[in-house]
Amino acid sequence: MDNIHAPTVPAGPSSRPLANGNAKHLSFAELQVKKESLEAELKALGGVLDSHGVNMATPLITPDGFPRADIDVAQIRTTRARIIHLKNDYKDIMNTIEKHLHEHFASIQDTEEAAPASTSTGRAENLLGDSIPATLEEPFAKVNSVAAGSPAEVAGLKPGDEIQNFGYVNKANHDDLKKVAECVQGNENETILVKVSRRVESSRRQELQLNLVPRRSWGGRGLLGCHIIPL
Repeated sequence: MDNIHAPTVPAGPSSRPLANGNAKHLSFAELQVKKESLEAELKALGGVLDSHGVNMATPLITPDGFPRADIDVAQIRTTRARIIHLKNDYKDIMNTIEKHLHEHFASIQDTEEAAPASTSTGRAENLLGDSIPATLEEPFAKVNSVAAGSPAEVAGLKPGDEIQNFGYVNKANHDDLKKVAECVQGNENETILVKVSRRVESSRRQELQLNLVPRRSWGGRGLLGCHIIPL
C-alpha cells in the first residue's frame, strides 16, 4: 500500500505557474502583494491542519496500514499538497524580491549607500509597501444578510456590500466561495481584512476596509453570522 500520509507532490522547484505569471517579471508592488497573499493562505491552511489536530508529518494510517477513521484523511492530504505548492511559490517570490533589493540598493545615491546595513530591510519594506497602487478590484461575492450581534455586524458588514477581497481570497481564486470558507476556518479568532464596495448613492459607491474576526462564541450559528452569495 502507498504511504497515505506522504505529500502528493514533491518538494523542490515550483510545481505550477504563479497566478500572476513569472515572478521575475513582477514589479516591487506586485511582488509584495503576492508575498502577503501567499503568507495569508499558508497561515489559513496551517489552521486547517490544526483544526484536525495534525501537522505536515502526522501519520494518517494506523499501525496495521489502514487509513485512520478519526480524521478526514482526504482533506488533510489535499491541504498538505497545497501547502507544498505554496511554499515552493513563496521561495521563488522571496528569491526574486532579494534580487530586486540588491539591484535597488546598488543604484541608490552615496548617502543612501552609507546608511547602516541593519536598516536596509526596513527601508526596503517601506519601498515595497508604499508603492502598492490603490486599485479598485472587481467584486466576487455579495453580502445577502447579516445577523444582529454577529462578528460580521461588529466588523461593519452590511447587506448589499460587494466583497472585493476576503483575506487572501479574491475574484481570481475564490473557487465558488470555497476559499472563503477555508479562510474563515483557518483564521478563527484572528483578524481578516475584508475589502468591500458599498453603494452610498444611486450613482456612487464607497470602498471600505473592514476587520472581521471569526468566532464561535457570539451566540449564533457559524463563525461569521452573515450569508454571502457569489456574483
